Amino acid sequence: MAEQGILLVISGFSGAGKGTLIQTLMGKYGNYALSISATTRSPRAGEVDGREYFFKTKEAFEGMIAADELIEYACYVGNYYGTPKTYVEETLAGGKDVILEIEIQGAMKIKERYPEAVLVFLSPPSGEELKRRLTKRGTESQEVIDSRLSRAAQEAVGIEEYGYFVVNDVIDTCAEQVHGIMRSEHARASRNRELIERIKTEVKAFQK
Repeated sequence: MAEQGILLVISGFSGAGKGTLIQTLMGKYGNYALSISATTRSPRAGEVDGREYFFKTKEAFEGMIAADELIEYACYVGNYYGTPKTYVEETLAGGKDVILEIEIQGAMKIKERYPEAVLVFLSPPSGEELKRRLTKRGTESQEVIDSRLSRAAQEAVGIEEYGYFVVNDVIDTCAEQVHGIMRSEHARASRNRELIERIKTEVKAFQK
């Protein structure tokens, strides 16, 4: 029987480097699977439906909500984002750690529904660096950038609700830190109760 995977929730300010962190984790380490979110926002240049996101109309997304096909969803900067349920639960049961890249509202819903999930909040080293990264990206209007910076101030209020806070300065160092967190989580006694009970039974046979 495969060891149960762990749900890894990665949140952070827009521009913190969440996508790059996830790509690095997936490329360097073998046991991660990325849960693809559904969204009603328009694709950015180079994004493909079913790879970065499942791009949905508002009506289709609301149909998923009504059918209880999402483990969480939220509205962010005027668009819906949500996590399809079936893929996540099947992949965890198969022993893979599932990464969810979601914003703070969704993360709090995951924390409530899956208390064993690991929640990591990703941040650049400073507010000025956050602004620089968003502007440098060049994929959004100044109005959207300003909206994301304003949203960051609201999101900062909820950082303490996360289990871990990780600064993304050098991406390889950041990925190594997050992977180390996951290795530690797998070693928690509370996640290894069956193995513990088996070993306790086996060593009890040595008792005289």
